[in-house]
Amino acid sequence: MPVNVRSEIGSLKKVLLQRPGRELEHLSPDTMGMLLFDDIPYLHRAQKEHDRFAELLREEGVEVVYLDQLMEETLGAHPELRDRFIREALDQAGHTAKGYREDALKYLLAIEDTRELIHQIMAGVPMESIFPTPGKHLADMVRSSTSFVIPPMPNLYFTRDPFAIIGNGVSINRMHTETRARETLFGKYIFNYHPDYAASVPQYYQRDAYFSMEGGDILNLSEHVLAVGVSERTQPEAIEKLAKHIFEDREAKIDTVLAFAIPRTRAFMHLDTVFTQVDVDKFTVHPGILSNLHVYELTGRGEKELTVREVSGRLEDILARYLELDHVTLICCGGDDRIAAEREQWNDGSNTLCIRPGTVIVYDRNYVTNQLLEDSGIQVISFDGSELSRGRGGPRCMSMPLVREEI
Repeated sequence: MPVNVRSEIGSLKKVLLQRPGRELEHLSPDTMGMLLFDDIPYLHRAQKEHDRFAELLREEGVEVVYLDQLMEETLGAHPELRDRFIREALDQAGHTAKGYREDALKYLLAIEDTRELIHQIMAGVPMESIFPTPGKHLADMVRSSTSFVIPPMPNLYFTRDPFAIIGNGVSINRMHTETRARETLFGKYIFNYHPDYAASVPQYYQRDAYFSMEGGDILNLSEHVLAVGVSERTQPEAIEKLAKHIFEDREAKIDTVLAFAIPRTRAFMHLDTVFTQVDVDKFTVHPGILSNLHVYELTGRGEKELTVREVSGRLEDILARYLELDHVTLICCGGDDRIAAEREQWNDGSNTLCIRPGTVIVYDRNYVTNQLLEDSGIQVISFDGSELSRGRGGPRCMSMPLVREEI
């Protein structure tokens, strides 16, 4: 199978990334909030940090592929899709793009290089690129310097969210915000038309579903158990729909979905911002969620209806039970220091990427949590993510495993 992810900790063999591009330079103080940024990263430094992240993965034997690369290969294999992709990207780019549709269509169709076309759609197309000479219309006279016909997609380097690999299948997600909704268009084309993935990867969720779900809330705990966060970005109705589709697939091994209801705030955006697995029996957790975390079990494989029940007990006991372990250790982000916990969780101290059991990649800035991981026997590989972290995402957010070894 072209994809295979049945755990969070099996040796990582192939991973999808997206190097930050010009879309970050299209952020401005006026637009960064709307585009889900709290600050504006310095692009050249962010690219160096991301390149180091990719280099570390390769040094550990991981094959790294990029979203723009897969999209280029998809259109290269099916040139007849190019026109359709452009029109669909325009149709989903907002009202301004629709208002200038013919001019924008002419501009994009004229781009001969496929990689540049993809980058233009990702980076966004400013008004002056399509209309280099200002006219005498009212819109020309009052337009701001941040006006875009096609808005940028600066969150694309967080490849975890638009789609998620589950076993041998994929969930192509409906993103919670309009700002990120177009990101899943690339997943749609790749998993429907790319030579390596078309017709061979079951799709458990679709981007045109009514209820939102994002990949940062999806964790493969074992070949039989999937965890999904009920969060700011993922609705409970979406989790039920996902569970039904997985249970309907006779080839899928998952028979239990655990829904983790976490506080719905930007600080706790996704489940993986507060909770990740780092070894067979060890997890990082933000202590701020432990007092009000609720866990629900969804079962019903082979049945007409799902069975949903709340699961009681401490988080570590619940995890041990479902993973069939004697015990589970929770490593608290920031330890006992409340300020350190809040600071390092904000900077993605709990957002670790496990590349094999007991070895994780993290940001070096979260030194309190990193030391706690090392004290717990975890091998920590750290790198500078000072600019990347401005987007509120860590190593797990920036990576979508495509293939892991089974444990």
